[in-house]
Amino acid sequence: MLKNIYERSLAGEITKKDALELLKGNPFELFDTADGLRKAIVGDDITFVVNRLVEVTDRCMIGCDFCSFRNSIGFRLTTEEILQRVGEAKDIGATELCLISGVMPYMTVDYYCDLFKAIKAKYDIMLHALSPMEVYYAAKVSNVTPAEAMAAFRKAGLTTMTGASAEILVDTVREKICPRKVSTQQWVDIIKDAHRLGIKTTSTIMYGTLETWEDRIDHMFLLRDIQRETHGFTEFIPLTFMHENNRLSGRSIGASGMDDLRLHALARVIFGRDIPNIQVSWIKMGVKLSQAALCAGANDFGGTMIEDKISVAAGSGHGEYLSKGDFMRLIKAIDRIPRERTTLYERL
Repeated sequence: MLKNIYERSLAGEITKKDALELLKGNPFELFDTADGLRKAIVGDDITFVVNRLVEVTDRCMIGCDFCSFRNSIGFRLTTEEILQRVGEAKDIGATELCLISGVMPYMTVDYYCDLFKAIKAKYDIMLHALSPMEVYYAAKVSNVTPAEAMAAFRKAGLTTMTGASAEILVDTVREKICPRKVSTQQWVDIIKDAHRLGIKTTSTIMYGTLETWEDRIDHMFLLRDIQRETHGFTEFIPLTFMHENNRLSGRSIGASGMDDLRLHALARVIFGRDIPNIQVSWIKMGVKLSQAALCAGANDFGGTMIEDKISVAAGSGHGEYLSKGDFMRLIKAIDRIPRERTTLYERL
C-alpha cells in the first residue's frame, strides 16, 4: 500500500501531480491503496439498487460522434407505454426509475412535468432523470432558465438528476466528440443550480474516446471542487467508451481493462471522503471486470437496469438485466456484504 497517498487521500490533500505520478507506478499498489481507502471510507458493504431504465426515445437532434443509439429505429414511447414499463419494474420491487431520452424540440418543461406527474400519480417510485443537457434544451425551448426548469421538475416529482452529458469536462475534447452539447461551464452551472435547489445528482465520466489521462484527471478534480462547494453528488460513475457503430469507431477502440481498473482506483484516491460512493457499470465492463473494480476502490454495483439499449447498440454483450439474486451471488463471491439501497443510498 502507498501509505503516504492513503493518508493524504483521507485528508483530502491529493493533487493533480500526485494523480499523474500514480499512473507511472505499479498499478497493483494503486489498486491495493484504493481498496484500503474503500474499506476505511465505506466498509465492506457493496450496494446496489433495484431499478429500471426506460429509454423514452432514440431520436435526438444533438448528434454526438460517440453515440451509437440515436435514431437507429426512430421510436418514441407514449406516456401509457412508459407507465406500463414502470408497472413491470414495480412488480419486481424496483425503487428507482431511470428515464433516458434524446433532445427534441417537443421536449419542453411542460412535457417533462406532465410525464413526471403521470408517473408519480400512479406509482410510488423515485424518479432519476434528466442530464444537464436535457435540462438546458428543455429550458431553452420553453423560454425559462435552467434553474426555473429544474424547480418545476422537482415540484412535478423528480427526485434526483443524472450526471450524464459530462463525458469529459474539457472543452477541447468536447469540441471533437460532442460539439453541439452543453459546454463544460454550462454543465457545471446547471449541476450547481440543481444542488442549490436540493436536487441531488450523480457524477460521471465517459473515458476512452480521444482524451488523455491528464484530461481525465482534470475532469475528476473539477468534480471534486464542485462537491466541496455543494455536497450534491451521490456517487461517481466511470463509464468506459463503447466503440462500435458510431462516428468514433476506428478512431478509438476504447480503454483497456487495466485502464478501466486504474480509473476506478484513481477516482477513489482523488475523491477520498468527498465522494464516498464509486459505482461500476457492469453493463459496459461485464460482471467479472466489475468484480475486480470492486476490489480496486469501487463500492457500488449499480442497478438491475432491466434494459439498456444504448450500451447494447454500442457493442456491449454483457446483458441488460441482473436480478437482485444475481447481485447477491456476485457480491458474496468476492467475500463482501450485499446491501440493497435507494437512489439516495439509504439502506433497505
